[in-house]
Amino acid sequence: MAMAEAVARAGKESFRTGVIAVKCGMTAIWDKWGARVPMTVLWVNDNHVVQVKTEETDGHFALQIGAGQRKPKQLTKPELGHFRAAGVPLKQHLAEFPVTEDALLPLGTELSVRHFRPGQYVDIAGITTGKGFQGGMKRWGFAGMPASHGASLSHRSLGSTGGRQDPGKVFKGKKMAGHMGAVRRTVKNVWIYKIEPERDLIWVRGQVPGHKGNFVYIRDAFYKKPDFSVVPFPTYAPDEDDDLSALVADFGEVDPFLEE
Repeated sequence: MAMAEAVARAGKESFRTGVIAVKCGMTAIWDKWGARVPMTVLWVNDNHVVQVKTEETDGHFALQIGAGQRKPKQLTKPELGHFRAAGVPLKQHLAEFPVTEDALLPLGTELSVRHFRPGQYVDIAGITTGKGFQGGMKRWGFAGMPASHGASLSHRSLGSTGGRQDPGKVFKGKKMAGHMGAVRRTVKNVWIYKIEPERDLIWVRGQVPGHKGNFVYIRDAFYKKPDFSVVPFPTYAPDEDDDLSALVADFGEVDPFLEE
């Protein structure tokens, strides 16, 4: 189907698949106004559609995306059969993205950084950095106990955790010391600054969950939906004459230091 036809039938309720990327780390740039802007660099590593799910076969519309590369000896026989049946290279990581019916893609379709456009907003999910067992002050931001006046060896104490004989227990969900981090979190409305097709890199403004080297999941922002007349729907169709130069978003025409 031609790109124009796909865009024409994409409604307000349509949503595309996302991609899997590797967090390369953080850096910073200075915009044209002289403001320092923190940036996270993400690497979209060899994404392909591995499985197409429909309501008839699976009860919902979704695309299973695979990223990275693996050797046959690193996979189980069921995994090898799954990839070979799909006719795609062996993948290191899989993730499923719900889509609408009009955004389904053929099996084996390659997804690149051109799936997105500079200036659009995306939601990025990942596993946060694990902090191990932490106390109430670090984990929840508690103020702690007094630093003097008889507070002996309890400066960073949690404080009271329950009542007296009534209720006679600690309620579930009470904020206490415990394991911190290593949970899935989503950062919403992340602004894409630059896309480098030659190196498969996406530069986004701000922080992204997880360690350097972790997999993260990027998809169109839920609250700031993209304009499908600008963003390719359902995805970018590669061309032999593609220009691989970097695409950069504009920081705007208003100097933030002069705003009232």
